[in-house]
Amino acid sequence: MTAAAAPARGRRLRRLAGPAAAVAAAAAVVGYVGAVDPNQPGHYPTCPFLFLTGLYCPGCGALRTLHALAHLDVAGALSLNVLVVAALPLLAAMWGAWVIRAWTGRPMRWLAPASWLWAGVGLVLTFWVLRNLPAFSFLAP
Repeated sequence: MTAAAAPARGRRLRRLAGPAAAVAAAAAVVGYVGAVDPNQPGHYPTCPFLFLTGLYCPGCGALRTLHALAHLDVAGALSLNVLVVAALPLLAAMWGAWVIRAWTGRPMRWLAPASWLWAGVGLVLTFWVLRNLPAFSFLAP
């Protein structure tokens, strides 16, 4: 390795610290939720929205979904919160883009047009409403 290559390699590794910390935090969360079963009462607080209104929020069932995925129960995870399961590949792709940009030294930027972000908000709001309607009870956790 040349003398000029060592500082460049060090800068590249420092740029990867953010993505590495994010994946380490995600692994720690999944490990903890996988070990401490959210299906058992008393381990986690109740969803405040569910407690106050009796209605499911878009995140209701997310802990149990992560627990099911940590135990490789994809069907169980889909039955609890399909939106969380559908969002995971998108999050993985966003993380991958972050790694590539950090590795190459390109500046971070929004990866999606504003219209895509608004469509995502619309999807979450639609899911929120539908999972509380009797006709769509299969979306409830």
